[in-house]
Amino acid sequence: MVDRTSSADAAQAGRKPGIPLDNEPRRVDLRRIALILFGVFLFTVIYLSPEWAPAVDPEGKEFLLSREGKAALALFAITVVFWVSEVVPIGVTAIMIGVIQSLFLIRPARVAFTDFMDPSVWFIFGSLIIGVAFTQTGLTRRLAYRMLIVVGERTSMIYLGCFILTSALTLIMAHTAVAATVYPLFLAILHLYTDDETPTKFGKGLFMGMAFVAGAGSIITLLGAARGAVAIGFFADITGRTVGFFELTYYMLPLGVVMTLLLWGYFMLYYPPEKKTIPGLRGRVTKLYEGLGPISTREILTLIIVAVAIGLLAAQTLFPALPRFDKSAVILTTTVLFFVFGILKLEDLEATPWNIILLFGGAMSIGFCLWQTGAAEWLAIEWLGLFETAPAIVFILGIAFFVMIMTNFIMNVAAIAISLPVALVIAPYVDVSPDVVLYASLATAGMPFLLLVGAAPNAIAYASKQFTTREFFTAGVPASILLMAVLGVFVWLIWPAMGMPVLVGEAAVAP
Repeated sequence: MVDRTSSADAAQAGRKPGIPLDNEPRRVDLRRIALILFGVFLFTVIYLSPEWAPAVDPEGKEFLLSREGKAALALFAITVVFWVSEVVPIGVTAIMIGVIQSLFLIRPARVAFTDFMDPSVWFIFGSLIIGVAFTQTGLTRRLAYRMLIVVGERTSMIYLGCFILTSALTLIMAHTAVAATVYPLFLAILHLYTDDETPTKFGKGLFMGMAFVAGAGSIITLLGAARGAVAIGFFADITGRTVGFFELTYYMLPLGVVMTLLLWGYFMLYYPPEKKTIPGLRGRVTKLYEGLGPISTREILTLIIVAVAIGLLAAQTLFPALPRFDKSAVILTTTVLFFVFGILKLEDLEATPWNIILLFGGAMSIGFCLWQTGAAEWLAIEWLGLFETAPAIVFILGIAFFVMIMTNFIMNVAAIAISLPVALVIAPYVDVSPDVVLYASLATAGMPFLLLVGAAPNAIAYASKQFTTREFFTAGVPASILLMAVLGVFVWLIWPAMGMPVLVGEAAVAP
């Protein structure tokens, strides 16, 4: 890693900041070298270790960890080190995931690299293009100015307004699409806060908060993310009972609202804005809004294209009888139409943040690798087996904690698919109702606050260049502890008071 020089020094030297002259000595980054070696060491130790003991579920069934499964855990370890420390670009680490799977015969190259083209990755690409369209047409500025006129000049209220908007939108659309939609809007707000490109506390809190509250809001309805429908499917298969759309919302709405408000308070403390107010902002924004003039044909067309796509996705969830179109295909249709109608140009496509897209391709690949080799199932049984004799609340929070950790490393749908069936099988042995297992798992699956790969909004927020992966991780640790504490209160007091059964034999009260 090269030594970074100040902007002033770089300007005097006639070059861009951070770019050394050819004759300028390069300082060896010992920390970077140490972290790379540490990741390689972890991979080597796990990969070459003797065969691990099988995991045993409560029914006595053994789950062997194959050579490929152990190698997948080794790959998992080096990936975590590289992604958290960002010793190489996160997209390059993602490529490494496919390379190691192929070279160490964990999975065939065709399988490992095909995951990079998974429909979920293309959904993220399409979501990012929607954000580009909003920016290029001016819709972003129009929405940003309008919101700032309403919330005023206090930065604390700007935080709150942005967070509530993000959380509220996830009630009717997928949190990835929400993040892609509000991201350019928040960029416009940041540029009104400061013209400097240097990261600010306000920028860090604004964009990390966007990612966090997108997760908090997405747990409230089935429209916020695919994980809810998947979890309910497993629940119905194992228990023989179904969970309705409004039943899920009844229990999850209070938790989502509480977490959204607590995250606002958290970021006001963790990343307090440098300015308490932006004097004259409302008057300035009002003039800027008036200067935009009437809404243009391009803006109207963009809104119609996006609204139809989102409406179709929402309708498919609310009305299962409708034809089932793949969500990625629906979102990518908007990309095609933006170019067909001349809303976007080739230059906009070439400016796509491929580092973020590669990141999610790698996340899909490592997730499927852990799943298909049996490593994830082995981990789930080993972890949940620790709580077989634990009190009910410890067992429930233990499940939720495992899901929270797993969903930070692999897609949350996979985390649910791996852990929930095992947890539902173990639950009766500790007299725990399957209902509380379902809702607790869904709560933490929706709020991965530690790594960018945990959810698409995390990666979209990272594109703002306001924070590093290490800053995201360090901010996410207290936020994750806060989530577990709040969930503990809901499991212990609030959900039972609302009628949710926690122990086997307790009757559920219909919402």
